Amino acid sequence: QVQLVESGGGLAQTGDSLTLSCAASGRAFGSSAMGWFRQATGKERDFVAGIAWYGGLTDYADSVKGRFTISRDNAKNTVYLQMNSLKPEDTAVYYCAARPLLYGAVKRAVAEYSDWGQGTQVTVSS
Repeated sequence: QVQLVESGGGLAQTGDSLTLSCAASGRAFGSSAMGWFRQATGKERDFVAGIAWYGGLTDYADSVKGRFTISRDNAKNTVYLQMNSLKPEDTAVYYCAARPLLYGAVKRAVAEYSDWGQGTQVTVSS
C-alpha cells in the first residue's frame, strides 16, 4: 500500500496557473503508473491525466490537453500536475492515485487504481 498526500490546491481566477503535488510514501513508488482525477460537486470522479512508471508516457483527458502537464520525480516520490489557463469548469476536488505495484501502464478507469489521496480542492472563479 502507498500513502498519497496532495497539496497545492486553492483559489484561482480564470487564466491562472496552479501546480498540484502528490507525495507518496510506503511501498515502492517508481514501479507504478500514477494518475490525477477530479470530482466536481454532484458528479462522478473523472480521469484528468496519467503517467507511466518511468515518466515517458502520459495521457490526458481531452478537456485538459494542452493546458495541464503531469510529471513525476521518482527520486522524490512525487507526482505533479501543472495546470495552466484554468477555467471555472476545472473547479473540483483533485485526487492523486497510484496503480498497484508493478502496474506501470497508464489507465483511465478509476477501478485500475488501488491507492488514493484525500484530495485537494481547486476552485476557479470567472
